[in-house]
Amino acid sequence: MGEKTFYIGCHLSFSKGYESMGVQALEIGANAFQYFSRNPRGGAAKEFDKSDADKLLDIAGSNGFAPFLVHAPYTFNPCSADAGLRDFARAAMGEDLLRQQNLPHSYYNFHPGSHVGQGREKGISLIAELLNGILFDGQSTVVLLETMSGKGSEVGSSFGELAEIMEKVELNQKLGVCLDTCHVYSAGYDIVGNLDGVLEEFDSEIGLEKLKAIHLNDSMTPFNSRKDRHAKIGEGSIGLEAVARIINHPKLSCLPFYLETPNDPDGYAREIALLRSLREI
Repeated sequence: MGEKTFYIGCHLSFSKGYESMGVQALEIGANAFQYFSRNPRGGAAKEFDKSDADKLLDIAGSNGFAPFLVHAPYTFNPCSADAGLRDFARAAMGEDLLRQQNLPHSYYNFHPGSHVGQGREKGISLIAELLNGILFDGQSTVVLLETMSGKGSEVGSSFGELAEIMEKVELNQKLGVCLDTCHVYSAGYDIVGNLDGVLEEFDSEIGLEKLKAIHLNDSMTPFNSRKDRHAKIGEGSIGLEAVARIINHPKLSCLPFYLETPNDPDGYAREIALLRSLREI
């Protein structure tokens, strides 16, 4: 068999539009990237420019990019106790999915949210209700639930919780999971000492066919800390050896990896080069 393509990239700014992100990805050695669908701390979206989006599609097609990973804003809380906030998330996420039809076969990633005292079961039900309201037949985008660290009242820090959400969604063939290495390690999944066991558990609870993307981050905090603090690759508690095992694992190596480390473009370029040097498969 031939060598598997290594899809590696990072989070890029959407401030200058679609084509600009494609150009910058090439400049830093990336063949994958993530960007926010709208203001990450608010919710306002830029006006859609189809000609600009088409230029990005040309760049991606010519250079064999992985699917674009579009990240929903942090302000969305699909399981808020406030109906107004839930409605805001539902409307904006629905608009985002319609827009993504212009960038076919992309991924749309979101944080499941925090139940804010309503309880885990209520939070799961509300998240599933939102997804049932926005997913539609014919959509080309796969919506990814992100694994969370478990801080506060977050939903989605266990594989079982994500599985419960997905089971309640009618069009669950439109759903997948984005595994964040920092988050799962902080949530108590030992990807450093027992990566095989963690993947076996994921397969048992959710199914590895649902794992579509990986946020590749080191962690500033120790194992099972329940905190969400990303570190640069090799500078945290996960460490470079464990990261190398992750990107080379036969059950993960075909997936796209998206860095969310605290970096500028030059720093991302260095990390991408480092990771490419560690790739064995």
